[in-house]
Amino acid sequence: MKTDIEIAQEAVLEPITKVARALDMTEDDLELYGKYKAKISDEWFERNKGNKDGKLILMTAINPTPAGEGKTTTSIGLAQAMSLLGKKTVVALREPSLGPCFGIKGGAAGGGYSQVVPMEDLNLHFTGDFHAITSANNLLAALLDNSIQQGNPLNIDTRNIIWKRCMDMNDRALRNIVVGLGKKSDGFVREDHFVITVASEIMAILCLAEDMEDLKERLSRIVVAYDYEGKPVTAKDLQAVGSMAALLKDAIKPNLVQTLEHVPAIVHGGPFANIAHGCNSVRATKYALKAADYVITEAGFGADLGAEKFFDIKCRKAGLKPDACVIVATIRALKYNGGVPKTELSTENMEALKKGISNLSKHIENVKKYGVPLVVTLNAFSTDTDAEIEFVKSFCEERDCEFALSKVWEFGGEGGKELAEKVLKTLETKESNFKPLYPDSLSLKEKVETIAKEIYGASSVSFAPEVIKAFGKMEELGFANLPICVAKTQYSLSDDPTKLGKPEGFEMTVREAYVSAGAGFVVVLTGQVVTMPGLPKAPAAYRIDVDNNGKITGLF
Repeated sequence: MKTDIEIAQEAVLEPITKVARALDMTEDDLELYGKYKAKISDEWFERNKGNKDGKLILMTAINPTPAGEGKTTTSIGLAQAMSLLGKKTVVALREPSLGPCFGIKGGAAGGGYSQVVPMEDLNLHFTGDFHAITSANNLLAALLDNSIQQGNPLNIDTRNIIWKRCMDMNDRALRNIVVGLGKKSDGFVREDHFVITVASEIMAILCLAEDMEDLKERLSRIVVAYDYEGKPVTAKDLQAVGSMAALLKDAIKPNLVQTLEHVPAIVHGGPFANIAHGCNSVRATKYALKAADYVITEAGFGADLGAEKFFDIKCRKAGLKPDACVIVATIRALKYNGGVPKTELSTENMEALKKGISNLSKHIENVKKYGVPLVVTLNAFSTDTDAEIEFVKSFCEERDCEFALSKVWEFGGEGGKELAEKVLKTLETKESNFKPLYPDSLSLKEKVETIAKEIYGASSVSFAPEVIKAFGKMEELGFANLPICVAKTQYSLSDDPTKLGKPEGFEMTVREAYVSAGAGFVVVLTGQVVTMPGLPKAPAAYRIDVDNNGKITGLF
């Protein structure tokens, strides 16, 4: 069996200028990054922003397991299938982070015969967006420390600095560090921290900004520290906004690539859904909606994380209204949720399936709370039995969900036609009555409790005393109306990664909270989740190599 990278490397790509024609874009509308990648110009959007929006379809999934679910693969396969059915379609995805590529999860270009290409470029450096975000983030950190070094004119309380440096790599040793060691001229000695670039506020700002003016306004609102009187110190106070925006001037433009079947793919931004808001950029989504009749986008990890944040943060802030939602599951993952070890997932086990399907049931229940029509798809494996498939099909149909089997990994667009037809049927027969889960007027504490109880299934929430104090400070500073971005384990509906299926009656623990004023949300950290991941015992980096001809192997 061929690997994903082998399939991608054997593909015959079309020039990106030809792919762009399917979206009525000319070469003048593109800023080329070689033959197969381009950024879409602002001028194209300005000319076309009066176009009627296409239909917006969100791809989400059950909680991830070691068995695999295939959300990105299914997103790409669905776009290819819609295109085969004669629909003007684009898939709008996130850019992969280097952290997972060299860590444990791998890349994010899809798999099998449903991939975005050039796969190696996408997974490694692409068009440099993440590097620009990292540089802008760390420029702000440097200006902050320099202000303290140069007499501290803003009276920054060095015990109350909240801005963190970042890098796009898993490096647990950088979570908690000390900077400024050495001579007096080397800076003020203080504790500092790193987050992975995809969890940084700059990433969130880039993904939520409507244009350069909005980007600069959001950058100006970033709270980096508090002064000795407890007042916030912002990036604007540090005179950092213009130079940060200059670093981001190209990164803010959406990227255009293609799938293996030459369907246009707009790939832009890449926040994680477990420690950030988990959606591609607003600009990419809005460009796609003006360019195509059908737009398939995804939100990271399970619906409890990515979809919740897509609905409650991205759609709320950008005025988006999703027309349908697809939940991806696999028989293998459902059995894993039912207690079957990874080594035994290929064997039929109806009892485990009946137990584990509770995870899918909760995600169905959650998406329906937003008023969005729903389709459930099974990403097919050869070990799935007819009895198992029929059980899941009946389970979904009993809950008024369209059901389809997807074989897009093996057959590309052809393997997604059944799913595409069910999605089109849903769009034609069911109206979306989308609404966010909670109103802006709730207190920050009430918003967290609403998400925990309604989406995760918690019976209660325990807030650390410093979180209650932080909420009071944020509300005093005028941040009470912001939505909540929960950082939580992706492996469970709860904040405990070992609780599979549909845990109930648990207490969720919130240990830390801070405002991302530029992004426009409040982040709360739950359980033991960290914003700078570490590498596993045998990281994927061990298997990646490049030969004398520049051919990369081991990337997945």
